[in-house]
Amino acid sequence: MSYTVDKSDEQWRAELSPEQYAVLREAATERPWTGELLDEERAGLYTCAACGAELFKSGTKFDSHCGWPSFYESIRPEAVELIEDNSHGMVRTEVRCASCGSHLGHVFPDGFGTPTGDRYCMNSLALDFTPESPA
Repeated sequence: MSYTVDKSDEQWRAELSPEQYAVLREAATERPWTGELLDEERAGLYTCAACGAELFKSGTKFDSHCGWPSFYESIRPEAVELIEDNSHGMVRTEVRCASCGSHLGHVFPDGFGTPTGDRYCMNSLALDFTPESPA
């Protein structure tokens, strides 16, 4: 797939921290309960830490007790790319940024009690957060 944001591996390495590079470009997973956005409760917008694309609104974030920030839907269906992931002996659905192809996390059909029934389990390192400005 071609992405609107297309950079070389060298460019990504220069722009991202080693930890962000591992998650965003190599599909690593940050340790649970360690991400700085896990307990973020302010109203605002979550964007891709690699390219700045809008991904999630704070109103769709919920406490799933899984150790990573969780959302029940993306800001727009076309904002994320969903890819079947058969690694680690299981079938999961990987979530990537549709603008740059960076790995964000996985989506699971176990968001019980949410409007969609989905749990987008995202890595904090893959996201930036911009709080809404006070009215």
